Amino acid sequence: MKKIFFLALAGLASLQLNAQNIDKIITREYTDHLIKTLSSDEMQGRKTFTPGIDKAATFIESEFKKIGLQPLTGEKNFRQTFYKYQVANVSKTIKIDGKEIAPENLMVTGITTESVTLDKSNTTIVKLDPEKPFVAQFRAMLNTNKNQIVLIDSKFADLFNRYRDHFSKPTTVDEKDIKATTSVVQVFVLGKDAATDFSATFKSKVTQMPLFNVAGVIPGKSKAKELVVFSGHYDHLGVLKTVDGDSIANGADDDASGTTAMIALAKYYKTQKNNERTLIFVAFTAEEIGGFGARYFSEKLNPDDVVAMFNIEMIGKDSKFGKNTAFITGYDKSDFGKILQKNLAGTEFTFHPDPYTEQNLFYRSDNATLAALGVPAHTISTDQIDVDKFYHTVKDEYSTLDVENILSTIKAIAKSATSIVNGIDTPTRIPKLK
Repeated sequence: MKKIFFLALAGLASLQLNAQNIDKIITREYTDHLIKTLSSDEMQGRKTFTPGIDKAATFIESEFKKIGLQPLTGEKNFRQTFYKYQVANVSKTIKIDGKEIAPENLMVTGITTESVTLDKSNTTIVKLDPEKPFVAQFRAMLNTNKNQIVLIDSKFADLFNRYRDHFSKPTTVDEKDIKATTSVVQVFVLGKDAATDFSATFKSKVTQMPLFNVAGVIPGKSKAKELVVFSGHYDHLGVLKTVDGDSIANGADDDASGTTAMIALAKYYKTQKNNERTLIFVAFTAEEIGGFGARYFSEKLNPDDVVAMFNIEMIGKDSKFGKNTAFITGYDKSDFGKILQKNLAGTEFTFHPDPYTEQNLFYRSDNATLAALGVPAHTISTDQIDVDKFYHTVKDEYSTLDVENILSTIKAIAKSATSIVNGIDTPTRIPKLK
């Protein structure tokens, strides 16, 4: 009994000492340096597959090196590189009843091979009902596992054009999709009421594209096999339509703020030298285009070894609960949040359950893959997503941020995570998704 009492006292003393040190380590000057660099125009919006994201990765690597992190086991450096394939349409021709369809009236989905030819032997013709809602019918067509020519009434022109703009972009797929022996193609044609005869030919270019998470490690001591992950995604949207002379979506809040927090936490815990569990700090790529970085990272771990995941996303402004607050997605799915709040006893900061459950944020960020595998993996955020007018726009810049809010949130995470990092507390597991 005495041993337990003295261990508790030691843990309390450690928490108090950490609180004294934190202000000297996580400073306004340091966080400004990180977030201003990541959200600068030089990074060109950090879009996946662009030079800008490579620059951002190089910067994060340099910060990890300064801190003194180690690469992930099996990696030679801080980049965890993997590959996807981009399929871009280079030409498409479709004739209906002897007349070629104008490109602006065509939308093609599902091409994953370099050349596809459609005719009556392998394709059917269907027509959307102009008296029924477009979106539900459109989604049903996408889920049909056969080649189709889909005729769309001109009354749906606005919706058609919106979806066409989306599907005209290159598609990102896995190698298994490229090697598939068959490919289902959907061809949507605007302004045609009927078709007796048709022919269609499509050609695409397939390019292997590298992606890279940036990850570093602080090895643990007595519980080194148990892992605690701190993360944020460092990709964003790149260059968008020009607004008031600006076309770069800098992504200062989304998610340079979370990536800044992750790096600052790495610096803090490295100086403490008291983590019993192994700590992994990772900047995920490709969150904005499907969460590919987090998926790959999760595949390389045994989820049973991961004790907790602190995914940090958009902490650049006050939450709806006011100053010195943040919310945790999936709060009710484990006791992760209760542990964090317990460690903040006596401070001004409070964590709250996610107030935007209808938006399903728990499964919309990089925590989702590990959470689905049973890990207490949660996202910490302060964003008022329902009223945030800068989200996914060129106005998401450093000047719109409350840096004091970022500082207070980072320090709160650092303090609240201490008992998990030091091996004292273990959050309950999340039920695995079937």
